[in-house]
Amino acid sequence: MATDTLKSQSGASGASGGLRRILLDNGALTALILLVVAMSALSGDFLTTDNLLNIGVQAAVTAILAFGVTFVIVSAGIDLSVGSVAALSATVLAWSATSEGVPVWIAVILAVATGIACGLVNGLLVSYGKLPPFIATLAMLSVGRGLSLVISQGSPIAFPDSVSHLGDTLGGWLPVPVLVMIVMGLVTAVILGRTYIGRAMYAIGGNEEAARLSGLRVKKQKLVIYALSGLFAAAAGIVLASRLSSAQPQAAQGYELDAIAAVVIGGASLAGGTGKASGTLIGALILAVLRNGLNLLSVSAFWQQVVIGVVIALAVLLDTLRRKAGSPGGAAGTGGGSVLSGGRSPLKLALAAVVVAAVVGAMTFVNSGSSSSANQKVGLSLSTLNNPFFVQIKKGAQEEAKKLGADLTVTDAQNDASQQANQLQNFTSEGLGSIIVNPVDSDAAGPSVRAANKADIPVVGVDRGVNKANTAALVASDNVEGGQLGAKALAEKLGGKGRIVILQGLAGTSASRERGAGFAEGLKAYPGIEVVAKQPADFDRTKGLDVMTNLLQAHPDVDGVFAENDEMALGAVKALGSKAGKSVAVIGFDGTPDGLKAVKDGTLYASVAQQPTELGRIAVQNALKAAEGEKVEQTVKVPVKVVTAENVDEFSG
Repeated sequence: MATDTLKSQSGASGASGGLRRILLDNGALTALILLVVAMSALSGDFLTTDNLLNIGVQAAVTAILAFGVTFVIVSAGIDLSVGSVAALSATVLAWSATSEGVPVWIAVILAVATGIACGLVNGLLVSYGKLPPFIATLAMLSVGRGLSLVISQGSPIAFPDSVSHLGDTLGGWLPVPVLVMIVMGLVTAVILGRTYIGRAMYAIGGNEEAARLSGLRVKKQKLVIYALSGLFAAAAGIVLASRLSSAQPQAAQGYELDAIAAVVIGGASLAGGTGKASGTLIGALILAVLRNGLNLLSVSAFWQQVVIGVVIALAVLLDTLRRKAGSPGGAAGTGGGSVLSGGRSPLKLALAAVVVAAVVGAMTFVNSGSSSSANQKVGLSLSTLNNPFFVQIKKGAQEEAKKLGADLTVTDAQNDASQQANQLQNFTSEGLGSIIVNPVDSDAAGPSVRAANKADIPVVGVDRGVNKANTAALVASDNVEGGQLGAKALAEKLGGKGRIVILQGLAGTSASRERGAGFAEGLKAYPGIEVVAKQPADFDRTKGLDVMTNLLQAHPDVDGVFAENDEMALGAVKALGSKAGKSVAVIGFDGTPDGLKAVKDGTLYASVAQQPTELGRIAVQNALKAAEGEKVEQTVKVPVKVVTAENVDEFSG
């Protein structure tokens, strides 16, 4: 009936009806179109060639990961390990090509083989070990990340130049990551729609027992499915590391959730049996458009997480409603029926409109008090806002920007170098007057800062420098010197001898490396001090508490603790209980408000204070001067000092 009706229409009305049917039957596509229109109306910087290419680059890694996850979800499985497998594959490539001197082409093969091997292990655990996919891939998530850290020793490894070109552009404008994304998408579409294994995925996802009884060798098919997911994860890891010019052992953390979200937003069902490559690509683009647009509109990093979470929740709600309504999926995952099919397609359109309306409404609300566009615009990309030290930098920067009449946009990279690269690209395409960056990693920030250099946008580093790029100024205290001061203060407190433990920061970050190196250098003058244990606690108070509690079981007679930030030091104080400040001296780093309060109370012996609020203020001052073409000092040092109970009242962060 529907076919006869369409045939009877005129050419013009047939085209119109076809477009209407496409939009109604593809809620994700409709949502993407509406989002693009809404972002274009809200930001004049959105619909430019440079920014649209940025969106493509920013979607590439998530999309490639999501294509691999599509295979698994179509077959009613789940893969939580893809982010860690991506990081591990990139680390294997960089390590083998640089540290071991393996030819680059062999290193690439090793990286791809690593991804496939991880996928095969997942498949074996699921098919033959009878583990639930959630548990099997969760285990691989931990194993992959751990191996990445072991191989790299927690530090980024420079990527081979010949492979780093994957992060470049062709002809000076077409990004290679976008081309790789398109190729991997076409491969996914062919596998799903034109191959035996693709048909097997839909059969297994639709009804695994029926597929087995029909003669499908389900266990072997699952091995292939998870191996494909690992292969795509390896490709994503190589592209990601190429963009950053380094393999980051902590790269792609949380990307597995973005990949799953992209697949579900694109119309696949978590119950299996439906899904397609085009839908997954659209889902990845929706996430990239959201993040890009929210950055351009100066929406708070915290609100961005809320908005994206709402979109993911609504997408899963749509999946649930679609399955309850009995929407057919089709062997090739083509989605629902015709526009006449009982109102299900209008439901998709309505939900897509609700998603866009919610996003636009939220953005309008949170931006209602933004500064006038006539003010000088400055972007500040912080490595994380999940740490009081960087919150204080933000506070100082905002106070100074308000005082000087500047329009400051603050973003949170969440300790993810690739996310920070995206944010810096957005700042560049927006054409800001100047950019301030607190790098997650000094090497990884280099390519994005070089892009800003090409656009003649001055960049100011704060707290950490940027390697292989030009910065107008670096506003920082010396982390190495701070580590040395911490070593001296702790050693003198212990009388030059004693047993101590060190709580290290997030592996791979320059702050952790520099503070640790400074502390080790400072201890050389005190041979009577013995370091009995060093363990990472990721700059986190809760992890500091847990790690210190564990270390006390093996070293109950410890005399001192050096933590590479105040948060971990406060966790250690909690673990030590009554020993803190009495029989055990604890020294932190940063001079945060909570840390200074603990120093005043006597539970924390000292904190190596960096005056973070002052860092933020001076960074804004220099960024505005650089934007106006004024000369600024190449390096602006903010003094560090050891704050103890004797001088804490004199100190202001």
